[in-house]
Amino acid sequence: MGLAVILAGMTVSSNAADARHHGDGYKHVAHRTIPAAHSANVESYSPRPASIVVDGNSGSVLQESNPDALRHPASLTKIMTLYLLFEQLEAGKLRFDTPLKVSVHASEQAPSKLGLQQGGTIGTEDAIKAIVTRSANDVAVAVAENLSGDEGQFAKLMTEKARSLGMMHTTYVNASGLPDNNQVTTAPDQAVLGRAIQERFPRYYKYFSTATFVYHGNAIRNHNHLLGSVEGVDGIKTGYTRASGFNLVTSVHRGGSSLVAVVLGGATATQRDARMRELISSNIKLTSLRRGSPAIAEKAEPVEAPGAPPVAFSEDDTTLRPGSTEPIRPVLVKTITFGAR
Repeated sequence: MGLAVILAGMTVSSNAADARHHGDGYKHVAHRTIPAAHSANVESYSPRPASIVVDGNSGSVLQESNPDALRHPASLTKIMTLYLLFEQLEAGKLRFDTPLKVSVHASEQAPSKLGLQQGGTIGTEDAIKAIVTRSANDVAVAVAENLSGDEGQFAKLMTEKARSLGMMHTTYVNASGLPDNNQVTTAPDQAVLGRAIQERFPRYYKYFSTATFVYHGNAIRNHNHLLGSVEGVDGIKTGYTRASGFNLVTSVHRGGSSLVAVVLGGATATQRDARMRELISSNIKLTSLRRGSPAIAEKAEPVEAPGAPPVAFSEDDTTLRPGSTEPIRPVLVKTITFGAR
């Protein structure tokens, strides 16, 4: 009876209350409740939506809601997967026609997927387009394994890159975004990545505007319905699992105006898209018309994937610190910058 009274009197923060405890289906991290991986035995998770709008030119935060709430990135994870792939292209370690081998592990990934077969290959450029349009989990894992030899090792590199960009509340454990308790992020962190990938790789960022990808005679349409329907939208990525809700990172350029907006935890794709349209329309006129100083200042040189030999070419909320029980405190105040200080 005494224990029951104590438990009844316990209180939790409003952010922790976003993720209700359901038996063993949830894991507690830094006094926050994080939903478990997708399972038939776990109830659908309905987090409070979190969002942010950032001036693409200055980095200033124009609007935000629940910015520090931890959320699962789902397929937004693949933005970082492509970030590391773009690094290898830029460094000359890969080229667009480099074949990526497909392992048993990659071929067995859950949908959505391209249907790659064990022992087969996919060209690097096709891999990029498949990730952008279909959000193919098998392709994301193939990328991870070809660049790093092992998906788990690649995920460590993804987290290291996130830290170097100042994404202090993001942890990756896989390359696809398939459900995992420990794969978490925040809206501000995704806005940092949304700005970083296009500023660092303008040549490759254009692939995020791919509306349709034809693969083996089949036309694959992009999941991002704002492309071609909202003026100035040029990418970048959608995401969904039961644990995450419907997520979206969007970049808009109109004339000299630029913004990056993030919505995490939409109840439906339609609701998420409607919210994004609203954020764009209410903030685009508030953006700066001039670029500020370069925003990207990574703490380290581009990560070179270990275990992957160079390719020979004939031509051209709160999360825990690793190994500690001390939480990482929020660092974002008014402006999103790249590189922790």
